[in-house]
Amino acid sequence: MLVVVTGASQGIGAALAEAFAGEAGARVALVSRNEAKLQKVAERCRARGADAEVFVCDVTDDEAVQQTARAIHNWGGAPAVLVNNAGLFEPTMLLETPPTVFRAQIAVNLTSAFVVTQAFLKPMLDAGRGHLFYLCSTASINAYPGSVAYCAAKHGLLGLARVVREETRDKGLRVTALLPGATFTPSWEGVDLPEERFMPAEDIARAALDIYHLSDRTVVEEILLRPQLGDV
Repeated sequence: MLVVVTGASQGIGAALAEAFAGEAGARVALVSRNEAKLQKVAERCRARGADAEVFVCDVTDDEAVQQTARAIHNWGGAPAVLVNNAGLFEPTMLLETPPTVFRAQIAVNLTSAFVVTQAFLKPMLDAGRGHLFYLCSTASINAYPGSVAYCAAKHGLLGLARVVREETRDKGLRVTALLPGATFTPSWEGVDLPEERFMPAEDIARAALDIYHLSDRTVVEEILLRPQLGDV
């Protein structure tokens, strides 16, 4: 069982990798730019019984994604699970957002998921099975002032997930968009709020794992998760 996770070096990505690492016969391909952090996640995955391998890759580099996809395929075959989790959050107001900042968040949060999906989809279609997860956000359905680029990207990511679902529904693949609200990850460093006000990343990972374990006759297309007290 091959599980591929982008943005696996920390936060929700690391939690997802570790959750799936506990599955019988799991092989976890960890993808991110930060090799040192990936190695630490790999160690934790191995401690859970998985065969884990690090693949350093900038998912905004199209050719690097293709090379990484080939390397992962050679290592583990077609993914049973593909998690598009790589993300970037840089809050700025509309009039204070340079085009470079806007494009960067579109590239990381949206375009990379398109390129990664393209790179891995054919082997999954050939296998006639697999589950694709897209880490969307409450920002995929709500507008948050001060987050223009992030909201635009996450709205687009939900649209991408919906199209992938429609194009693969009769091919044996399942597609799930996860829409978590405020989750305790490095993205929130420096915010003057207690950890208890956020969801733990492990809860998002648990939700994904439970969804994966549903029968092949059922798919959770979209799931919205929020802190008990609502948005922060």
